[in-house]
Amino acid sequence: MAKINRKYIDKHWLVFVVRSLLAGTFGVLLLFSGTDQINNVMIEISVFLLLIGVIDSVSALYNSSRKRGWINSVIDAGIDVVAAAALLFFVNSDLATSVMILSIYTVVSGAIDIFHGFVSTVDPTDRFIRVLAGICGCVIGIAILNAGGYEITTFVRFFGAYMLIVGITSAIYGVHNRAQNIEDKVARRQARKRKK
Repeated sequence: MAKINRKYIDKHWLVFVVRSLLAGTFGVLLLFSGTDQINNVMIEISVFLLLIGVIDSVSALYNSSRKRGWINSVIDAGIDVVAAAALLFFVNSDLATSVMILSIYTVVSGAIDIFHGFVSTVDPTDRFIRVLAGICGCVIGIAILNAGGYEITTFVRFFGAYMLIVGITSAIYGVHNRAQNIEDKVARRQARKRKK
């Protein structure tokens, strides 16, 4: 049973690498941006979340053709798209609304990562990475909510830090699963040779 779940994740290592590149780059940009234009920042974050949602949607379509694990990708994509739409819808509203949306998105994403780590991940390294990212999401989501009373750059930097953490953990997850994929192929080849 562990092998089936591990193989499912292994085949999708590239999705995590692409997510890591997007999230890491965006996280660095947010961390070092000195903008004070709330509307522009919220539009940029919305576009980024839509991109992540598209990546998760493509993953869900691929997974549905394999009839395995597609619901996880659908949930991830749905949360990204809903948060992006909410930010765009409230783009001209007050700062508190945008802070609340980002805070809720970050906490919910973190909680889902924790859930995926404990429920749908068998490999101990993958579980640790997912749970670690989830805990960081929950903690930073609360920090974003509490940073709303400060200037815009404070909570934007908190969200940037979260995106950087997502980027790093996704990269570790993807690289680790790629290594597992290679090990699995080598083991299969050796097993076939032994049978001959």
